[in-house]
Amino acid sequence: MQIQDRWPATQPDVIQLYSLATPNGVKVSIALEELGLRYEAHKVDITTGDQLTPEFLSLNPNNKIPAIIDPHGPGDEPFGLWETGAILQYLADKTGKLLPRDGAQRYEVLQWLSWQVGGLGPMMGQVGFFHKYAGREFEDKRPLQRYVDESARLLRVLDKHLVGREWIVDEYSIADIAVFPWVRNFVGWYEAGELVDYSQFKEVDRVLQAFLARPAVQRGLAVPA
Repeated sequence: MQIQDRWPATQPDVIQLYSLATPNGVKVSIALEELGLRYEAHKVDITTGDQLTPEFLSLNPNNKIPAIIDPHGPGDEPFGLWETGAILQYLADKTGKLLPRDGAQRYEVLQWLSWQVGGLGPMMGQVGFFHKYAGREFEDKRPLQRYVDESARLLRVLDKHLVGREWIVDEYSIADIAVFPWVRNFVGWYEAGELVDYSQFKEVDRVLQAFLARPAVQRGLAVPA
């Protein structure tokens, strides 16, 4: 693939990960670490426009990280994939781990994965823009407040759901891997915890701390270096 002209593989027989250590990027590196899959990470620096180059666009026309190439995809053929929800489900199905193969629990995991991809991530990302990045200079604070309010609502939904649960859906799954990097980033890098009174979400923080204590999570958070 053309992407390998810019980011050549030194281990072409393992999964190639094109990413950056953002909340979305680390979802996939954490999953790869948790699943024990061999991979090679390539840094795609979105601050300098790497994601807009023809090489990256040859893999992901939507110009977002992360993306992967599995040299042993379906039919043992090379297979490129982007969008974190799709990648997490693909990796889980490939290994038979972190996502039940069938039954109600499978769809519960996919339900919460969709909740993160369609709700929690975008809303928290907008808070980051209006609170941490260029949007903080806007005099009109109504956009920021809109996304703060929705992030708080989503955290209340998650907090209530986690009462009496160790993880989002009974056993640890790709739902946890999708959700908690965003919570970590929201209260850490975005410094937005005070905006939603994060201290009230005790169940969320309990599970976040358990998530961050996992060795595979710690490794995945540092990828790519």
